Amino acid sequence: MTQTKKRVLFVSSEMSPFLETSPLATIARMLPQALQEQDNEIRILVPRFGVINERRNRLHEVVRLSGINISIDDNDNPLVIKVASIPQTKMQVYFLDNEDYFHRKHVFRDDKGKLFDDNDERTIFFCKGVLETVKKLGWSPEIIHCQGWMTSLIPVYLKTLYRDEPVFKNTKIVFSVYCDEDKVKLGSDFTRKAGLNVMENSFGDASVNDMNIGAVKHADAVVTSSEEAHRVVEDHLENKIVMRHSDDNTASQYSSLYERLLSC
Repeated sequence: MTQTKKRVLFVSSEMSPFLETSPLATIARMLPQALQEQDNEIRILVPRFGVINERRNRLHEVVRLSGINISIDDNDNPLVIKVASIPQTKMQVYFLDNEDYFHRKHVFRDDKGKLFDDNDERTIFFCKGVLETVKKLGWSPEIIHCQGWMTSLIPVYLKTLYRDEPVFKNTKIVFSVYCDEDKVKLGSDFTRKAGLNVMENSFGDASVNDMNIGAVKHADAVVTSSEEAHRVVEDHLENKIVMRHSDDNTASQYSSLYERLLSC
């Protein structure tokens, strides 16, 4: 199969070397570089959790992308977009930030191990923020590859609230399922806060498994990272392009997946 240059947006909750809490961080770091080295056009968006050291990682605000507000429960929350380069590469990473949601020294739990009460709003803010950032950039991705449960609203939004946005007119959605992340539960009010109360509740009580299943239902292609991940979503894979992740020949496998998806 002839490989063509593709515009691919990678979205992940963590990425090495900035934040590493699960194997997702390594894949989120290595896959975009491997695809970029195949002459694809790559963008990367992640949340700017407070554990990411801005000075050490040389993050700086992207002023031209300022002025975006994300609405959650009728509250407007300012989105700050920062950028940093990955050392010894030609890749940049965009970090989505907000003082109320991300300026804390833990990711999803406090120093006593208790889940933050606003993890639901933090997830909504990040997913909406990703799509609003892409609109502001004026860059139309052919593929949006979402990795991990914190990105799971993006496939749903693209098929509902954002389906008529010109920048996403020809975008295909890939969702990678991971089951070894923090066992967060966002609560039964998650769908309403996300602005999806007009549709069926795709996320149940918004456990990690529920989030993964909700995303898979709306994705065009699904990547499962393990046997466990595959079992969680296997009842929802009908009419989906499905790939099992392998550490061998990763770039070639993913490039073929994208080519197949774009040819449908």
